[in-house]
Amino acid sequence: MSIHLERTQSLLQELLIEALSQLQDSRINSLNITAVRCSKGKYNAQVYIQANTNDEKEKKEILKTLEKAKGILKEYVLNASGWFKCPNLQFSFDDSLEVAQNLEQIFAKIAQDSK
Repeated sequence: MSIHLERTQSLLQELLIEALSQLQDSRINSLNITAVRCSKGKYNAQVYIQANTNDEKEKKEILKTLEKAKGILKEYVLNASGWFKCPNLQFSFDDSLEVAQNLEQIFAKIAQDSK
């Protein structure tokens, strides 16, 4: 991965965190952005978020609200960065923490069974 792409992803993540914190919806402005992955041409950006809920219905509502706020977020990024064009933002939940916790539980069970 090029250093330029990494810088773009890092800056986009910082700007999106700032933009989300300024929104009025408490479900949205408390989200954690764990990563941003841009395509090679920087036309698309996958934004990975982590919510404080495990409720699937609430997660769908959060994604729906983020879709509605996409224009505001892109405008904020353009104004703050000075870029000519903002990547198309696609939001999804980051499940890597859940996977890591499941692995920890599996390892703990293996350790107990081997004793």
